[in-house]
Amino acid sequence: MTLKPPFDRITIDADKMGGQPCIRGLRLMVRRVLEVMAAYPDRQDLCREYPSIEEEDLRQALAFAAANIDDRVDILELAS
Repeated sequence: MTLKPPFDRITIDADKMGGQPCIRGLRLMVRRVLEVMAAYPDRQDLCREYPSIEEEDLRQALAFAAANIDDRVDILELAS
């Protein structure tokens, strides 16, 4: 299954990586790309270490994560 643009590089396939969102049908999960981005703040270092990741993959991984975060805040009252 491929998601609609702007996520044309994010794929979800039940037979790969347990159906987790991946980059371009590879066995490279979006979650792992985000972890790599956090570990390698210098994009040149990241690209040297992971040559299969392209700049547009990084952009879409970030956009996909942002689009799927539930930013609802629940206020809980504590019993006194």
